[in-house]
Amino acid sequence: MTDPIDDKRARRNVWVLVAAQAFLGAQMPMIFTVGGLAGQSLASNVCLATLPISLIVLGSMVSATPVSAIMQRFGRRAGFFLGALGGALGGAVGAYGLYLDSFPVFLLGSFLTGLYMSAQGFYRFAAADTASDSYRPKAISYVMAGGLLSAVIGPQLVKATSGLVLSPNAVVSAFAGTYLAIIAINLIGSLLFLFIDIPKPPPPGADSPRGRSRWELITTPRIAVAVICAMVSYALMNLVMTSTPLAVVGCGFTKGDAADIVSAHVLAMFAPSFFTGHLIARFGVERIVALGLMILASAGAVALSGVELGNFFVALVLLGLGWNFGFIGATTMLASAHRPEERGRMQGLNDLLVFGGVTVASLASGGLMNCSGGSAVQGWTAVNMAMVPLLCLAGGALLWLVLQPREQGA
Repeated sequence: MTDPIDDKRARRNVWVLVAAQAFLGAQMPMIFTVGGLAGQSLASNVCLATLPISLIVLGSMVSATPVSAIMQRFGRRAGFFLGALGGALGGAVGAYGLYLDSFPVFLLGSFLTGLYMSAQGFYRFAAADTASDSYRPKAISYVMAGGLLSAVIGPQLVKATSGLVLSPNAVVSAFAGTYLAIIAINLIGSLLFLFIDIPKPPPPGADSPRGRSRWELITTPRIAVAVICAMVSYALMNLVMTSTPLAVVGCGFTKGDAADIVSAHVLAMFAPSFFTGHLIARFGVERIVALGLMILASAGAVALSGVELGNFFVALVLLGLGWNFGFIGATTMLASAHRPEERGRMQGLNDLLVFGGVTVASLASGGLMNCSGGSAVQGWTAVNMAMVPLLCLAGGALLWLVLQPREQGA
């Protein structure tokens, strides 16, 4: 067990990571709000409208393992700087793609943005690096809570930067200002990492423990279920959120309404983080993950019950709450199931699998939304019905783990 005195350092790191989550993380709701709408304007086939979002997630999946390896060798700070660089480049290339009216160039910018998304995914693991066993779930939870500010900053910046760039090209005028703001966010926000204090892992010696192989890790019951629950929670959140702006606008509401709904959703994703760690410590991680899966199911039920503005708001708020409990719970479960020498190997593998699932979900989102029937209502119904099999998978896996003998599940 980590000496509790280390929590002084852990708390400092948590504050830095909270600030990074709030400021740098604002670019993610910005991109998720406008990426599909810009893609719809640039793509020759509307079924490809959400492909920019899918490319972000694909970039995150591809870069998860190398970013984790860089952090294992050179430290968290190096990996976080690299992520901010990827975010700035992604914003610049995305803006250039809009200027050229080029969907392929815009997609390249989205792919580069995935490097930032991958690095941001490691904020939660970095919070646990210097924390004691008792403080670890709270540290993870507090860092995720930093997304509250990003939920406010991001969509409001979308409103403020829409039309900021004057151009006869309507697509440039509508979206380019947002992508230029993303460049500034990454360049300024990267300075926060100068204040992080997480020691670099010592290089392995000849007699250092090597830990389990990737196969041994992923076939450990507790790790396998943690990965499945994290993957399903994140994939379902992405599946529905990616289609939301298209569904809202397609049902006759405005882009401003879509931004407000995304803002409410992201607030719901992170607001519970102030107490999620306490709930995990009190009730156990398995119960909190199960609660998250049930809330995700209720989000789908509300979405299927109608397409009024209130339905969109309630469904997306429930989607955010369910993601919070499911994903933070699964992250806590994983963080306590592997040893320090396995950190880079397991965390990189986890995010590879999680964002692989999210990539598939975001690709499916655009196809289901735009190519399932002849209306936005039919597409939105297809998106939410697609949640059912994944919820059954995660719920079944969690129930299986709970029924395992304790020593076998560990």
